[in-house]
Amino acid sequence: MSANEANRSRTPAAVSEVAIPTRTDEPHAQSTAGKLNWLRAAVLGANDGIVSVAGIVVGVAGATSSPGPIFTAGLAGLVAGAVSMALGEYVSVSSQRDSQTALLAQEERELAETPEQELAELTALYEANGLSPATASTVATELTAHDVLAAHLDAELQLDPDDLADPIQAAAASAGSFTLGALLPLLAILLPPATWRVSVTFTAVLITLGIAGALSARIGGSSARRAMARVVIGGAIGLAFTYGIGHLFGTAIG
Repeated sequence: MSANEANRSRTPAAVSEVAIPTRTDEPHAQSTAGKLNWLRAAVLGANDGIVSVAGIVVGVAGATSSPGPIFTAGLAGLVAGAVSMALGEYVSVSSQRDSQTALLAQEERELAETPEQELAELTALYEANGLSPATASTVATELTAHDVLAAHLDAELQLDPDDLADPIQAAAASAGSFTLGALLPLLAILLPPATWRVSVTFTAVLITLGIAGALSARIGGSSARRAMARVVIGGAIGLAFTYGIGHLFGTAIG
């Protein structure tokens, strides 16, 4: 038998028996979106640390060239900012988790009390997404038999009970990213000679803000050039303003 005849002799049933490999390492949309959200939050946290502490140390440097007050103010700003970011994120994500937990409990209660009504609701959701009534009923029934709670949480709430928001993790990530960002201006203002402190800090901060802006734009799929221009121009104005305020009031008080 020739190769062509062998190929023609394969029936649809034989073809259907061929195993289709699955990609277990391929990221799903939900997990990818979650990772992108965490990355975006980390970039924004670091950006806040850079801008906040840079404004503090540059402002103090406008009033005095002594490294002691500059370091104290910068360190205080770093610690206060990191604590504030962590507490804010913890409260916010805790509220989100409480809401998710309440929705989860409500769905479990409804499934226990009115299972027929919930099955009809699930079927209607699949019909609304474009399935025929017969197919929607089959899908809803089979998914309910497999894991009734997971089926309803996914279709109704887009909620994964194994992937609820973690407030402690969110608080730690927010505080960590803020601290890493804040270290840059703190080191940039302290390491160079006194005559170069402000200019070196300005340069280091604006370059880093530009990189952070480009990364944020890349994550969000927007224009990197516009994002970089916004953060660099805004950062330059903010630093110039705080330096002017520090110099004006430092000279007046002194």
